[in-house]
Amino acid sequence: MRVFVTGATGFVGSAVVQDLLAAGHQVVGLARSEEGATALKAAGAEVHRGDLDDPEGLRGPAAASDGVIHLAYRHDLLTGGDLTTAGAVDLRAIESLAAALEGSGKPFVYASGTALIQGFGRPVTEEDDPTEGTHRTPAENAVTALAGHGIRASVVRLPPTVHDRGDHGFIASVIGFARAAGVSAHIGDGANRWPAVHRLDAAPLFRLALESAPAGSRLHAIGEEGVPFRDIAAVIGRRLGLPVTGLSGDEAAAHFGWLTAFAGLDVPASSARTQQQLGWRPVHPGLHADLEEGHYFTT
Repeated sequence: MRVFVTGATGFVGSAVVQDLLAAGHQVVGLARSEEGATALKAAGAEVHRGDLDDPEGLRGPAAASDGVIHLAYRHDLLTGGDLTTAGAVDLRAIESLAAALEGSGKPFVYASGTALIQGFGRPVTEEDDPTEGTHRTPAENAVTALAGHGIRASVVRLPPTVHDRGDHGFIASVIGFARAAGVSAHIGDGANRWPAVHRLDAAPLFRLALESAPAGSRLHAIGEEGVPFRDIAAVIGRRLGLPVTGLSGDEAAAHFGWLTAFAGLDVPASSARTQQQLGWRPVHPGLHADLEEGHYFTT
């Protein structure tokens, strides 16, 4: 298949591109910069220059493809606290990509997040709808609705932490906050749980969804159902030689900054149905083992 991939130069996207190419697919990757374009060419992919701020520019490569994987997101807006704008930019991109695929029966795979589903006190499953009011809920709902428009659309929900070498996401941010404050922290007693997956386990699931996921399906890229945040903080404290403590209220907000709302989430998630449906199996190291390898602490 000829696959158009947005977010192709990102942490997860670069692994997805490599997995697609290894499986014999052709890849056209979206690149915002010359540096990104060079990396895609070196990997063996074709390049389409553009970004999410020009959603109409996504139609051409999407229409010329046999399928689309949409991974790009304005993470700069997310970390800047402008979740509403980040969600709106994403939704416009989805609408443009969908317009290029409508009625074709082609696959469209969208990267969402399990942290959208909250408040159950149990591992959320693929059957659970996203919680109303979150910044990515309209986008996820729009994608699943595309099944009624002649598009084999599916959603792959990623956990809050996708880990591996080169991670600049949530775990790297938690480590950065610990270094800056001189203390490794969690919120309250730290019993809240984050699901996790290794990047090299997540990547093949996007390919499997592209190849065979039923229209309207939701899939979970979950390697571990829920790692207590205090356990993450404990490893970070030990590796950095810092004390570990629980924070609340203003102290937590001052320590975690933009990450505060995420750091306190208790969002365990299951991938049992995904594994049964598509035969996907996570085989790479878990979060604790990945942290213990030390690469998160070398910079």
